[in-house]
Parts: sequence; structure tokens; C-alpha cells
Amino acid sequence: MSLYRPDSVEGGGNDHDAGAVRRSAAGKRGAFFLQRLVAHGGRGISVRALGGDRAGEMRITRFLHNPKVTAAAMMETVLARTCARVCGRHVLAIQDSSALQVDERGIGVSLHPVLAVEAMTGTVLGLAGNQFLTRKGGARATRKERDFADKDSRRWLTGAEAAGRLAEAGAACVTVVEDREGDIYECFAFKPAGVEKLVRAAQDRALGEGGRLFATAQAWPEAGRMTVELPAAAGRKARACTLSLSFGAVSLKRPASRGSGPSLPEAIPIALVMAREVAPPAGEEPAHWLLLTTHRVSDVADCCRIVGFYRQRWTIEQLFRTMKTKGFAVEALRQEEAPLEKLATAALIAAVTVMQLVAERDGAARRPLADALEEADQPALEAVCQSLEGKTARQKNPHPPASLAYASWVFARLGGWTGYYGKPGPIVMLRGLTQFHAIKHGWSLRDV
Repeated sequence: MSLYRPDSVEGGGNDHDAGAVRRSAAGKRGAFFLQRLVAHGGRGISVRALGGDRAGEMRITRFLHNPKVTAAAMMETVLARTCARVCGRHVLAIQDSSALQVDERGIGVSLHPVLAVEAMTGTVLGLAGNQFLTRKGGARATRKERDFADKDSRRWLTGAEAAGRLAEAGAACVTVVEDREGDIYECFAFKPAGVEKLVRAAQDRALGEGGRLFATAQAWPEAGRMTVELPAAAGRKARACTLSLSFGAVSLKRPASRGSGPSLPEAIPIALVMAREVAPPAGEEPAHWLLLTTHRVSDVADCCRIVGFYRQRWTIEQLFRTMKTKGFAVEALRQEEAPLEKLATAALIAAVTVMQLVAERDGAARRPLADALEEADQPALEAVCQSLEGKTARQKNPHPPASLAYASWVFARLGGWTGYYGKPGPIVMLRGLTQFHAIKHGWSLRDV
């Protein structure tokens, strides 16, 4: 579980051996930083506290201020690991933005990760990319005059291009999943080859065949129904809901504001799936999703599949929750720009590790321990597991010791899960992971 491949940074000068030593040192500092970050999870991020002592503080400080170690290089390391896991899989590349240091006017720094999730099982495979966005204010007044390439909204296409690396790595299919902010005409028009797109419609667009998108969808007859679990959200309790499904093919007309240049097609054919909640509870706003996709939709089964893909978008909300107040408190960082990006990238990588543990808590994907942790952790894991297990079958770890699910069970129990009620979420998993690292420190001193 490393932040940085030492061979991704060139050594300076003509001395190859000296360059290798520098790269090795940077790699070791990065690994030390990530280990301390995870061990300190749930208590915020402070370089002094993460270091543990003066020597540790200086190791992390040198890593953060090393100009040859960039957030982009850290992401390349992570992307390489993700690409190694996608061969033959249908991957959902879920992307969204979240504030990092943003004031009430929306001015500041945000991050925009792309999270790779297996479509059928929900397994978190890793990160496919991340962008940092800096808003300084004053740009809104000129947004209509600026080219698409110069707008913040370009991040959605950049994220889709990053997802294209997964297709190149052998993924059977890559579907980029986005909420309404990703409903941008250029993102449909310039979609990378080999990548499908699924986005919740935000614009009541004019259609090439006449009429408007929303009215056209409302007129379609019901094609079938499905029942889904709606997760809890601000002001809303979790509930099961029945969705009425309808679908059809439309042609999105080029917006008049884009002019008539040759770079954008006049219309783009697309499939539309409408899912609308039937008989919601009194006082509750009904779920209503209009989903635009480049996937072929020809029957109710296809509708259910598309709705299922979109519902996995909430995985990235769990990632943000793990990064922020309930987890690493990344929004409280006050570092200058370059160290800030490295700290935030490290927290993002560590949070994905927690998400991988949550996704594998039932052992459905049978992933090995090395997918998220070090193989050297296994002896300590087994020792801790023995201390947590009870006498009954329900109180024993049901997973093979070398599996990621085995580690998830241990961390969940350390984090307060009893094994009887519900399933452990990311905050419980992070709490347990933190406890394990404290235990592992003592384990490493057992022969001293």
C-alpha cells in the first residue's frame, strides 16, 4: 500500500546510483507517510501528529516538499495498481467534485476524483484519476465567452479520458457515471472511444426530432417496475421504493449557445431511462431520475441494469464522507498549495483503502489481502483475530486468513461492530483500521 513508485521520478545529474538512492528514499518516505496517515485516521491530519516524533515529522515534511514528488506522480502509481485489477471486468468510473478549501462564495480548492468500481458486485477497484480545481472568483461573468477547454466543466471530460486508461488496460467495458453536473453537451460529443457514459439529466434539452427532453419522457408509457433501496440522505430516511420505468431513444440537439461551428455535431443520439417512484411516503419527495446513456436500452432488463449502475454513484459519496469530518478531516487542512495537494491525495488514497475493505466485508469478490494491505500484516491480523473470536460460529471470522475479507472482519470488530446487527460501514472500518495500526506497532516491538 504505497503512495509513490520510486522509479517514477528521475534522478538528478549523471550519477545513476545517487539518483536511485534519492528515489528509494522518496519511496520509503511516501510509504511511511501513508502508513501513519491510516494509523491516525479519524483524528484529523497534522504533519506533526502524523510524524509521531521529530524524526517522523521531518520524514513527512521532506516528502511533501520534495519538488520531484508530485500529486500527479502519486496518482500514476495508484492508477497502475487499479489498471492491474480491471482486466475482463465491466468497470464503473464514478466521478464527482467535493470542496477541499472553499468559502461561502465557492472560491477555493476542490478535488475531482474518478473511482473505479466493478459494475456487477460493487467492488471498489481503486482510483482512476483525480484533479484539483482552483476557483479564484470573477470567472462566472465570462463563462459564456470562454471556450469549453478553459472552463471548470472541462473536468468531466478529463475524468472520462482518465477512465479511458482502464479500457486500454483490458477492462471489458468502462461506463463513466456522473450526477447532473456532468450533463454537458461537449462531454457527449467528445466522449473517448471505448468508454460509455451514464449521467443524470439536468438540462431540459431541445431534441433533434422536435420537442423537449422532459416532456417527451413524461409521455412515454410505463414499461415495467423495480424495487430498490434508497439510501439515507439529508432530511430523508433510508427506505425501499418501487420505481416505474420507461425508456426510449432521443436525439439531443446542439445548444444554440454553442454556435454552428464544425467541432460539435448538430445532434447526438442517446438512450433515455426514466425511473419515477410510485406512492412515496407522505411528506417525502419522490425519487425521480432521468438517466441519459450511450448504452443500448431495448427492454426493461436494460432499464434495471442502467438504474443499478446509476445507484452505485453513491459509492463516491461514501468516499467523500470517509475523507472528511467523519474520517480524515481533510477539509481542515491549511497547508500551502503544493503540500496541500499531496496531503489531500494521500488522504484520498487512504480513504479508498477503507472503501475497499467495506466493499469486501462479505468476501464476495474473493480478493487477496495484498489488494489493499501488506502481506506482512497477516501474522498480526491472525493474532488479533484470535483475540476477537468467540465460541459460536457466528462469532468466528468466516473468511480465509490471506483474504481481504478476513482483514475487513478484523477491522470491523475492532471498530465496534458486534457481528450481529447490520453491516459495518466506512467509519467503523476506519476506526478499526486505526486500532489495528496501533496494535501492529506493539506487535513490531515484541522481540525488542
